[in-house]
Amino acid sequence: MFHQVIFVTDAAADTRARPLEGLTVIDLTRALAGPYATLLLAGLGATVIKVEDPRGGDLARENSPYVGRDGVGVEKRHDDDLSISHLTRARGKHGVSLNLKHPQAREIFADLVRKADIVVENFTSGTADRLGVGYEAAKAINPGIVYCSLSGFGAGVAEGSKAMDVLIQALSGAMYTSGGPNDPPVRIGIPMADMLAPMFGVIGILAALEHRRRTGEGQQVDVSMLGALTSFVAIENWQAMALAGMEARTGLTVQRLSPFGVFRCLDGYVSIVAVHEGLARGLFRAMDNEALGEDPRYATRDRRVANAAQLEPLIEAWSSQLPTDEVVRRLEAQGVPVAPVRHPVEGLKDPRVVARGETAAITHPAYPDAEELMTAGVPIQFSQGRTGFDDVLPVAIGEHNQAIYRDVLGYSEEQVQSLIQAGAI
Repeated sequence: MFHQVIFVTDAAADTRARPLEGLTVIDLTRALAGPYATLLLAGLGATVIKVEDPRGGDLARENSPYVGRDGVGVEKRHDDDLSISHLTRARGKHGVSLNLKHPQAREIFADLVRKADIVVENFTSGTADRLGVGYEAAKAINPGIVYCSLSGFGAGVAEGSKAMDVLIQALSGAMYTSGGPNDPPVRIGIPMADMLAPMFGVIGILAALEHRRRTGEGQQVDVSMLGALTSFVAIENWQAMALAGMEARTGLTVQRLSPFGVFRCLDGYVSIVAVHEGLARGLFRAMDNEALGEDPRYATRDRRVANAAQLEPLIEAWSSQLPTDEVVRRLEAQGVPVAPVRHPVEGLKDPRVVARGETAAITHPAYPDAEELMTAGVPIQFSQGRTGFDDVLPVAIGEHNQAIYRDVLGYSEEQVQSLIQAGAI
């Protein structure tokens, strides 16, 4: 395995081991869904070898915005500017270049797989097999390999078009779960399909590793973006709500749980949860209108739900006259769950998530910028271990070719140079 090779790591105070240390991942992924899966594995301690085509590398390298010597910009101004997407998704990974269409690529891939535990790919279904780097090829080389395939519709399922997040949101029904009754479809601002599929992929990988521990058998883990997002959409029973005559799309509030949702304030918005009797009464006290609790329309939970369309304007008429901080103060004093609605820039810098490593700062390795750029961390805590990324990044395509091909696979300097000249790596 690759763990016998020593790389420089972050000398943080926490020296506990990470759970997946000693495991090696061959990362054939690109864009977001696959790289996020391998990012999680890297943060959990696995050694990730990111494989990129030498003729252009990961698509994320060309994603705007960029950061470099002149700070952050929409366009790439210098050759050493880095896409913030790449800077985020390639953290903790060792990068090698490999032209999978080159005749010598299969032999190099085989050498990598012999020393690996896990392979992750997110090509269009069938592409990995055509390139000779699919599950059957990997299994023939290393029967214990855990091979994760992330695709739009599932391994072996023909795809009419490439499965981009916005297309999967459209197909899953997710776009009709937000917004109001007469609104057009609403695209979820977070790339949910691109994020959910890799999370299920990592769950599958961990389960397959446990199966291998018990039986010695590797296997393929097959996750589709459409299935992952649709399974989340399905947690609400949309058909039952329609049969009951309940409006599913209710904008900023959820009327079947009323009072529940987002309400306008004088200078912003707050999120309020007052679904149970005690909470609703606390809300009415905060509003200085306890009589609402005695009104037959709002006296019980079912009656509040049935008359949500009348109750919610009363709540907003109160909240909209007060600053957000004051609304929060009054509701907290009554024990009602409440939170101000924050911009993502604020949310990512919440001291609670920063302290737990759930978000993390990133910077260009050559040009540390005064502007702190926050990105995703690993939102898992362990009592007997830690998470975190090795202090390594494939800045250039093939950044770690020497370290992997020569020092790990044992290729000679002449072999490495010959492969470069032949266009194989």
